[in-house]
Amino acid sequence: MTTSNRIAIVTGGSRSLGRSTVLTLAERGVRSIFTYHSRPEEAGTVVALTREAGAEAVALALDTGDAGSFDGFAGRVGDALAQFGAERFEYLVNNAGISDHTPFAALTEDVLDRIYAVNLKGVLLLTQRLLPLMTDGGRIINISTGLTRFTTPDTIAYASLKGAIEVFTLHLAKELGPRGITVNTVAPGAIQTDFSGGIVRDNPEVNRRVAAMTALGRPGLPDDVGLIVSSLLSEDSRWVTGQRIEVSGGMNL
Repeated sequence: MTTSNRIAIVTGGSRSLGRSTVLTLAERGVRSIFTYHSRPEEAGTVVALTREAGAEAVALALDTGDAGSFDGFAGRVGDALAQFGAERFEYLVNNAGISDHTPFAALTEDVLDRIYAVNLKGVLLLTQRLLPLMTDGGRIINISTGLTRFTTPDTIAYASLKGAIEVFTLHLAKELGPRGITVNTVAPGAIQTDFSGGIVRDNPEVNRRVAAMTALGRPGLPDDVGLIVSSLLSEDSRWVTGQRIEVSGGMNL
């Protein structure tokens, strides 16, 4: 399956890693339906940049922590596909997520429920709801984190739920094998984005510490992740499924 003229759904596509994924895919001729949560102006910018890159994009508002909205969202996806003259899509990138740095001793049920709703429950149920619209031979990428391999203070809830995403990837790859759909995890290391308040990007001391513990000598950039996601969606990666691919520049080796 080539990427040209295919359609991807990317959650959280208006910012950071999701934005890079949408734009990298556009350069390869892939059209996107991407979600944003609360900043329509950022979504509009990504739509415009996608068109400049030679592809089309549709931005849809979605709270991935609100599973009750997924049936309605699937209907809007159907409408967006119709705009593209299609009935199905080829690629799903479950990128949307929220960070959390609550110390374990201070973790509350409300905080844990919110992280769970977005970072695990939403991913499972949205994937389930969208699978009938996906072509056989498609691709699914779930975004995890390097924190499932190494530790940093006050990330225990976030990392634990991302660990569950990696197990979900493994089992889903087996389940969807008969349909020829591959399912993989991409696990970024520390990336210079606005995630976690932009701490890696905007705090010089944190940036230096990350660089010192990374084999390639710098924190990651959004395009470092967007490029590998696009590669895994291509025909070049057709025989890769059920895998965790860490994109960290060799962090904490």
